[in-house]
Amino acid sequence: MKIPLDISARDVFVNGETEELIRDKASKLDRIYDQIIGCRVKIDKPHRSQRSGMTYNVSVDITVPGGELIVKRESDQDLRAAVVSSFETAQRRLKNYAERQRGEVKTHFEKPMARVVRIFTEDGYGFLATPEGREVYFHENAVLGGKFEALNIGTPVTFIEEQGDEGAQAVSVAPA
Repeated sequence: MKIPLDISARDVFVNGETEELIRDKASKLDRIYDQIIGCRVKIDKPHRSQRSGMTYNVSVDITVPGGELIVKRESDQDLRAAVVSSFETAQRRLKNYAERQRGEVKTHFEKPMARVVRIFTEDGYGFLATPEGREVYFHENAVLGGKFEALNIGTPVTFIEEQGDEGAQAVSVAPA
């Protein structure tokens, strides 16, 4: 962190053990994403409620390049549990942020297109021709929605290719 950790408490005494826990959890955040500018941890104890008794609220505010990640008021009746819960949430959000920054966000790929070139309806299988000119085997069970009977020679389809026992085969075949 470029700015030292800031711990503030309102109506709560933070003992050395709790402060050490917060510093340990904050250093783990720094290992997840080393570009953290600063981190502020706020602990408070709202008014006592007859229903929930005394609870502790812990919020974690992480300043990163281009914005802030804020975990607001993770409450618990145990201060240690509230701190741990807040930092677990902060870690998840920071990991997601770091993945987006590195371009590791999950991308969905387009299913390849092909055309049915041979079909053996009575035997329940056929072959697809890919745009590259390769032929790929498919079984009637690989056709989605039970639409094997609707396929004819020349029908455009999308598919996913996998390696079978005897070479490439198409799975998840669907009319385009």
